[in-house]
Amino acid sequence: MQKLKIIAFLLASVLYFHITAFAQNEGLQVGSSINSLRNSPQGGFFDYSDPQSINIKVSVWGFVKYPGKYIVPEYSNINDLLSYAGGPSDAARLENLRLMRTNNDSSQVIADINYKDVLMDLTSHDVSKSPALHPGDVLLVTGEPRYYFKDYLSMGLSIISAVISVTTLLVVSLKK
Repeated sequence: MQKLKIIAFLLASVLYFHITAFAQNEGLQVGSSINSLRNSPQGGFFDYSDPQSINIKVSVWGFVKYPGKYIVPEYSNINDLLSYAGGPSDAARLENLRLMRTNNDSSQVIADINYKDVLMDLTSHDVSKSPALHPGDVLLVTGEPRYYFKDYLSMGLSIISAVISVTTLLVVSLKK
């Protein structure tokens, strides 16, 4: 009976290590699905590749939810890339996107894109107006922090608090 338990344990161990080694060779983890790996950020690296097509590496910087490096299908455009990146943040300036591209002759081109014009062009219904992506492209979503009433109130109360503290210190020190 003891020998049967040892043989069963050894067989289970070999089977487990075989499955684990296969999973590591494939770049997967045991117990994780493809979708959870594709949609989870791993140090600013996102893989939305299509196994049925050619994929390219591009980057998104700036005011988006998930900035980083992306592997996307070659047929992706800026609309797709912004969607993969979780969309622009509320501080993003969509009228001032920049697409940085390095050409074959090592020259660099920066294209200014007004995303609102691409989205709001209701007359043509042409998706091709959204520029296509090339390998190595960097999409920069510009923006600036926006302050709301609570932010102004917080800054104002901080200043008033500091002024009251200094005034109190002066009054107390002058009375002595």
